[in-house]
Amino acid sequence: MVGASHPVRPVRPVHPAHPIPVCSTPSVAAASPVVPSPRRPTENGGSASERVRWWYDSVLGWPTAPGEPVRLRTGLRFDVLDVPAGAGYATLERLGQAESAGRAGAGSAVPGFPVAVQGGRMLLLVAAGAAEELPGLLEWLEWGSLPLDLTAVGAGGLVDAPLAPEPGPAGLPPRPPERDGLRGAAVWLRPPEPGCEVGSSLPALSVPGRAGTALDLARLVHTLATQCHRVRLAASGPPRARPVAWVG
Repeated sequence: MVGASHPVRPVRPVHPAHPIPVCSTPSVAAASPVVPSPRRPTENGGSASERVRWWYDSVLGWPTAPGEPVRLRTGLRFDVLDVPAGAGYATLERLGQAESAGRAGAGSAVPGFPVAVQGGRMLLLVAAGAAEELPGLLEWLEWGSLPLDLTAVGAGGLVDAPLAPEPGPAGLPPRPPERDGLRGAAVWLRPPEPGCEVGSSLPALSVPGRAGTALDLARLVHTLATQCHRVRLAASGPPRARPVAWVG
């Protein structure tokens, strides 16, 4: 009948412990917890050590040791030859001349490999296992009986991690301002290239029947030993006879 009132159904109160569901289908986000991705340290969001460690661990994939300062583990991806900076610069100069001659001649160029400097020392990265070969190699090259300031750091060793180069124009790292390590920090003279397999560029012993593009380790060690011997002889003479480090 028109105008007749209908009975009003009372509203059922909702208990706070049982809220009205919004959606009966569970969301994927609720079922799978979101795991944040590793954050890249920035100038405002991380210390200098954190940025250095991130560069080696995440960009290069080189294992570092816990603690401060940041140190690189040797014997896994590479070994290190440690020589006086003067001998190292002279060696790189001679190898650079050989590279230029190779390009002009038969095209046998000497490939670059990572090199760092620290406090008057030069650190040259070589293939993993080279440290074990060094004593026998020096004997074979007839340098074993002479006191050379040439050492190697291999399996189980640690070296200070050089400062990570800041990106420069066209993605190339600029020349580090402390390239001679005058303040004690290790810096890259020839930094590694991110995204490139470092092992293929490191000096290693030549294996007969296997072609390679890396510098022959025996050639590098012979040149380093020669320059280390010259530096030692010059150091025992008058000051004016001491060589000036090559700065290129």
